[in-house]
Amino acid sequence: MKYIGAHVAVDGGVASAPLNARAIGAKAFAMFTRNPSRWKSDPMLPSEIEAFKANCEAGGYTPDVILPHDSYLINLGAKDPKKLFLSRIAFLDEMQRCEQLGLSMLNFHPGSHLNEMTEEECLQRIASSINKTLAQTSGVKAVIENTAGQGSNLGYSFEQLAYIIDLIEDKSRVGVCIDSCHAFAAGYDLATSEGYDAAWRKFDETIGLKYLSAMHINDSKKGLGSHVDRHETMGNGALGMDFFHMLMADSRMDNIPLILETPNPDLWKEEIETLYSLPGAK
Repeated sequence: MKYIGAHVAVDGGVASAPLNARAIGAKAFAMFTRNPSRWKSDPMLPSEIEAFKANCEAGGYTPDVILPHDSYLINLGAKDPKKLFLSRIAFLDEMQRCEQLGLSMLNFHPGSHLNEMTEEECLQRIASSINKTLAQTSGVKAVIENTAGQGSNLGYSFEQLAYIIDLIEDKSRVGVCIDSCHAFAAGYDLATSEGYDAAWRKFDETIGLKYLSAMHINDSKKGLGSHVDRHETMGNGALGMDFFHMLMADSRMDNIPLILETPNPDLWKEEIETLYSLPGAK
């Protein structure tokens, strides 16, 4: 079964996330547990935590279909000591918030070298940051999101993701979220049947399908190998509807959150309905 949803708003606090997901017919959802544009946020109130858990239970949302995302400011591979310190403190806070909410995953972008170190040095620093955080928390999996390779962002190749995972001490607490737009922009041709099969075969050989914990299912404004991160509404980009048909028919995508981050929230309900109408989605 496919668990399809979207990255929903939390304007009314985290307890509003499952309500917003239910309103669009989502069976999974993503959310921020704090303001993604600030280094620090106020602690969650016990009443808010309990309301979140109650709303999740009422909506039938279990932790394995909820994919919180961390702050955009965080760079776990930063060379600058102050930026690295702030990033590690913020990442730890994100993980601890997931613990408080009873969640089992935290999705994050690995990091950027900013042309201040080699890619290998940056990847090693990212892995060290993850290890330090996992050692101070429990029960929450660090789910690394692939990138489009825009600018100095790392994690755009399966080899880079595998390099990070190889350095993680507790491999039971690390996973991967593949963003379809990012993968396509990074050069993995998910738009054709041959390219789709080749990409997942490469993923399994390089990383291992056991690490696939979630997907962001977005169309792409830009073409194959563009290294430009620009999401498009479903079926209106360079990936096209064939990709979504293949995805829904792919049993490897069963039982993980499949999250829309397409650019028009007003279309999410319709996009979810369309996806569930495709063969293999139910």
